[in-house]
Amino acid sequence: MIQVLLVEDQEIVRRGLKTLLEIKPDFQVVGEASNGQQAIDLVKTLHTKSQPPDIILMDIRMPVMDGVTATQQLCQEFPGTKILVLTTFDDAKYVAQAIRFGAKGYLLKDTPSEELAEAIRSIHKGYTQFGPGILEKIAASTPSNEPNQPQEPPPGFAELTPRERQVLKMIAAGSSNREIAQALFLSEGTVRNHISHILTRLNLRDRTQAAIVATTFVSWLENSQTSQESD
Repeated sequence: MIQVLLVEDQEIVRRGLKTLLEIKPDFQVVGEASNGQQAIDLVKTLHTKSQPPDIILMDIRMPVMDGVTATQQLCQEFPGTKILVLTTFDDAKYVAQAIRFGAKGYLLKDTPSEELAEAIRSIHKGYTQFGPGILEKIAASTPSNEPNQPQEPPPGFAELTPRERQVLKMIAAGSSNREIAQALFLSEGTVRNHISHILTRLNLRDRTQAAIVATTFVSWLENSQTSQESD
C-alpha cells in the first residue's frame, strides 16, 4: 500500500485527487494539507505515529508557505519521503528549484489520472518522473557562463560507451527503464546496470541529475552517436 499525503490549497482539487487515488487498491491517502507549513507539521505528526507518507503530492503556489520551500525543508528533515510536485504552473524556475531541493518528479495537474497513478508508483519504486517538455525547460533556463561559446560536456562523457550514450539520451527524453529496455531490446536489469555505470562515470548522484545533464548536452550526445555510426 502506497501512503500518499496531498498538499494543495484548493479544497475542490484535493477532493478530486483523493477520489482519484482512493479508487486504486494500492493507494491510501493518509493526510491532507492546504499549505507547505501544514504539510511539514502533518508529516512530523505522522512520523510520531509511525505512519509516514511514502509520497507527497505537492502544489507549488500556496499561502503561508509555498511548495518549493516546503519541499526543501521536508527533503532535509525526512529524506525517505519522496515528493512529486503537481501544479498548473509550467514554470522552469520552479521546476529547477524543486528538483534541486530533492523533488523526485514534476507533473502538471492536467495529467490524466492513470498517468498520475503510474507516476506515483514509479517514484515509490525509486524512479523519477517528469511531464513532457519539462526537462527541456530546465536546460533552457540554466544560464551558461559563456553564452557565445558552445558548452563542453563535463568530464566522463567521452568515456561513455555507445550503449550508455543511447540510454542517457533516452533518460533525457523522459523514458522509464521499461521503455528503454523495450526500445533497445535489453532487460530492465541491464538498463539499471547501464544507468549505474553512467552515474559513476559522470560523478552524478541520481537519475534526476543524469536527466538534467543529458538534456543540457543532448546535442553533443546526438552528434557523438552520429559520428560513431558513420565510422
